Amino acid sequence: MTLRQALSDVAADIDARFDTLLALPGDPRDHLYRAMRHAAIGGGKRLRPLLTLATAQLFGVDRAAALAAGCAVEAIHVYSLIHDDLPAMDDDDLRRGKPTVHKAFGEATAILAGDCLHALAFEWLADPVAHPDPFVRAELVADLARAAGPTGMAGGQMMDLEAEKATFDLATVTRLQQMKTGALISAAVEAGAILGHAGPEARTSLRGYAHDIGLAFQIADDLLDAEGDEATVGKALRKDGAAGKATFLSLLGAERARTQCAMLVEQAVQHLHAYGSEADLLRAIARYIVERDR
Repeated sequence: MTLRQALSDVAADIDARFDTLLALPGDPRDHLYRAMRHAAIGGGKRLRPLLTLATAQLFGVDRAAALAAGCAVEAIHVYSLIHDDLPAMDDDDLRRGKPTVHKAFGEATAILAGDCLHALAFEWLADPVAHPDPFVRAELVADLARAAGPTGMAGGQMMDLEAEKATFDLATVTRLQQMKTGALISAAVEAGAILGHAGPEARTSLRGYAHDIGLAFQIADDLLDAEGDEATVGKALRKDGAAGKATFLSLLGAERARTQCAMLVEQAVQHLHAYGSEADLLRAIARYIVERDR
C-alpha cells in the first residue's frame, strides 16, 4: 500500500469513527456536538492515528483495535487545536481550511468542545471495546495522559506562551517542541507498541524513531510557517516570527534547518533497521514529514 492510500484510508476510517462516536444526542447539547464534529471530522493529515496503525501492524495487531487507540490519540490532538486557536492562546481564525471552532460556534462552546474531546479520548480507551485486556487499556490511558499533560503537550504549550516574553536558546526550543509536538507523536507510536505487547528492545527503537520524527515534524512546520502557502496549509502563517518567538528556523537558519530535518529523518529510519518490509509504512511516514506542503 502506498503512503497516499494509507493516509486516505485512515482518514476515512477516523472520520467514520468520529461520525459514530459524536452523533448528535438530539437534546440541548446538539450545539456542543456540532462544534466537536466541526473540529474532528474532515481535514487534517491524520498522521497520529496512521502512526498507531503502522506501528501496530509490525506486531500483527487487529486493525480495529489500532483504530480505536488511534482515534483516541487524534481526539487529544483535535482538542489541543481547538484550545490553541482560542483568543487566549494563538487567536487564530482558520484551521484546516475552515473557521476555527470559536469563530464558528462561540468561545464558550469551543472551550467545552475541547474539554469533551479530551475526556472522551480516555473514556474510549478505557472501554473494553478498545481492547479486552484491562492492563493494556490502563497502559494506553496512562501513556496518553502523560503525553497530554504538564510533562507533554500542555507543558510545551505553556513554554510556547512564555517564549513570547523570553529569549530561548536551541536546547530550550528543542525541549519545548519535544513536549508540545513530539509527545503526542510519541504516544501515537507507543500506542501501537502497547497493543502489540512489544518487548523492551522493540520499544527502545520505536521510541528513538518517534523522538526523531517528532523533532523533524516541527522543523518542517517552522519551514512551512516561513515559506508555505496559507491556502494550501489551511491556517494563518508567519505568526511566530511576528511574535518574536525563537524557533528552529530563527536559531538555525533555513539551510541548516533543512539539513537537520533530513538528518533526523534518516536517523529515524535507521532506528527501524531490525524490521523488514513490514516497517516500510513507518519509513514512508518519516520521509513524508519533510516533503509535505501542509
